[in-house]
Amino acid sequence: MRRFLNTLSGRFLMLTVAFVMLAEVLILVPSVAGFREDYLLLRLEKAQIASLALLASDDMITPELEAELLANAGVYNVVLRRDEVRQLVLSSPIPVPVEDTYDLRLAGPFGLIRDAFMDLLDIEGGVIRVIGEPVKSGGSLIEVTLESGPMRVAMLEYGARVLVLSALISVVTAVLLFLAVRRLLVLPIRRVVAHMTAYAEAPEDARRVIAPTAKVRELREAEEALQMMQTQLIGALRQKERLAQLGAAVAKISHDLRNILTTAQLFADRLGASADPAVARAAPKLVGSIRRAVSLCESTLTFGRAEEPPPQLARLPLRRLMEEVAEAESLGADNLVTCLIDVPPGMVIKADGEQLYRVLGNLVRNARQAIEATGQSGTIELSAGEGEEEWWIKVGDTGPGLPPKAREHLFTAFQGGTRKGGSGLGLAISAELVRGHGGRLNLLRTGEDGTEFIIRLPKGAGLGEAA
Repeated sequence: MRRFLNTLSGRFLMLTVAFVMLAEVLILVPSVAGFREDYLLLRLEKAQIASLALLASDDMITPELEAELLANAGVYNVVLRRDEVRQLVLSSPIPVPVEDTYDLRLAGPFGLIRDAFMDLLDIEGGVIRVIGEPVKSGGSLIEVTLESGPMRVAMLEYGARVLVLSALISVVTAVLLFLAVRRLLVLPIRRVVAHMTAYAEAPEDARRVIAPTAKVRELREAEEALQMMQTQLIGALRQKERLAQLGAAVAKISHDLRNILTTAQLFADRLGASADPAVARAAPKLVGSIRRAVSLCESTLTFGRAEEPPPQLARLPLRRLMEEVAEAESLGADNLVTCLIDVPPGMVIKADGEQLYRVLGNLVRNARQAIEATGQSGTIELSAGEGEEEWWIKVGDTGPGLPPKAREHLFTAFQGGTRKGGSGLGLAISAELVRGHGGRLNLLRTGEDGTEFIIRLPKGAGLGEAA
């Protein structure tokens, strides 16, 4: 009940009841005062008729007839003033002294209401004197004395009837008004609230934009304003999402493009500075690196979403892929950082070769840069193996380990950078690419003796097909 009273319908119902009760009071009080006045005027009229009947008779009336006339008039005695002569026409013993005198000739509306309330509050009753003007010019003044108790009873009965009737009319009016307001105001407002709630659950869904249907002008203006706001918000959210996707995509493309072009630059330097026959072997690598850069740049032309495309799974020899990554990063025996590859002979996995190359390239590059930052030699080890349900690939190094800040946001873009000037995108991109394969990229260990990551790729469960 309390919950209902706190709603708009409940509040309106309470206000309706309060105003109806006020209307009943404003109707009942004047009605009771008017009834009292009519009651007294009727007694004066009956007393005047009885007096005129007596005055018209030449014979003396018997006490029994006089008592009957007074009883029919409902008074104790009648005083009539005619031709400047005040005459006691009818009389009978008065049981108690007269308490109050009411002159209806001088009574105004507020006086009548006050006298009516005084009579209603007088429970014991008494004898009152009433003065008025005779009807039909039957004299200049008529005065009667009567018992106030019967008048009070008649007033209460009349008030009860008026109260019941007005209450019935008021209840019907209140119900009709309540239903009308509920239909015209409450239900349309609830509809607007329901649309707002549904829209808040999915603000990007254009199907949830409200369609103005209210007939009331103010409510329709509110619905139109809400529709405009929702439409503008959808546009703003889409633009914001588009910009966010564009920013993420550009950041990823820029990061990988920088790394690919760095590799191409290394091979270009070797081509320009050396006449070694190895140039013939390096030239295809340069072409491959440039091809990757071109392919990555072309992805910006078909930008439609920020996430990586689904992996194109194919069987590929893992050792050859690792050797390409190591050679691209110049991890040779004559360099500061060397690479060890520990992979079972002929091991083949099922993955997207281009994406896995990017993952291993990011991990190896981070490891090489961490070791080079110390100014000392070091080793990067690439190892792999397989179980019944998955392949695993480990990338470990003998570097200084990851700083605490990098560990807190290791796979979060722009926050997991491990070196000064780094964007922190490498590990975030790598983790996303591995998740696209249904696998996981985790940090196994990090410390003063080095860092090691592990890549787990499912053989079939995460990819939707058998290995």
